[in-house]
Amino acid sequence: MPIITLTSDFGADDYLAGAVKGILLSKIPDAQLVDITHSLLPFNDHRASLIIRQTIQYYPPGTFHLILTNLFYEQPDQLLAVKHKDQVLFLADNGLITMILEQSPEQVVGLPVDKSRQRTLIRLAEHFADAMAGLKNGTAFEKIGSPVPSIKGRNFLKPIHGDDYMDVQILYVDVFENVIINLNRTEFEEQRKGRRFKIFFTRYDSIDKISETYSDVSPGDRLAFFNSAGYMELAINRGNAAGLFGLTGFSEKQISKYSQARISYQTVRIFFED
Repeated sequence: MPIITLTSDFGADDYLAGAVKGILLSKIPDAQLVDITHSLLPFNDHRASLIIRQTIQYYPPGTFHLILTNLFYEQPDQLLAVKHKDQVLFLADNGLITMILEQSPEQVVGLPVDKSRQRTLIRLAEHFADAMAGLKNGTAFEKIGSPVPSIKGRNFLKPIHGDDYMDVQILYVDVFENVIINLNRTEFEEQRKGRRFKIFFTRYDSIDKISETYSDVSPGDRLAFFNSAGYMELAINRGNAAGLFGLTGFSEKQISKYSQARISYQTVRIFFED
């Protein structure tokens, strides 16, 4: 019984999530379907890649992960099937795969799209389902598609740093208005080098220690900690950090090929001192 996870940006209130499940069950009747989320923010591939990366690692080897987000980043002539660390991902050739893995995939094949037919989300889902059915029925991974000379690649947001500072970007604001930034503990400690630090998220508001839990500070006090995904969060115990301090998350909603170079991100600066 194959496990198939579903991740998309088209919401749970439309017919699309149900239609895609019907397509998959028609091709693979004994599949176990698992919803990761259908509420990815449209065009925010940085948040999507973080959520997917931190989720798929917990599934059994051989799990199929169907990722239906930003499918029409460009007119799709091919889709991708990717095998990496015993997980199999199916997604568009839109650069998201290298953001999820933060490296090149171990194996990848292209799933050609029939150009003579309308390229709708439903048609693309059928292409993915056919490839999954082939794998389930014993077709070798490299035989479910065609060799791919190259794939589109994009990089996950990385901190910018100098000798005594780091500029980090806000990846997103969660439902509690905690602020998640693109800095993990290893990167922080390597740049810190045992020094004192101050995290400035407004001109006058700063944090100078790392907490382990919300209860390390009193209700209403600010704190910084590394969450279960390994990324730094800025929060207020029993409060709303983003709303109180006017912090906003990264958004690609307005990006076009003409404006992309001018996009800026909400940043937080960390200073280090001996």
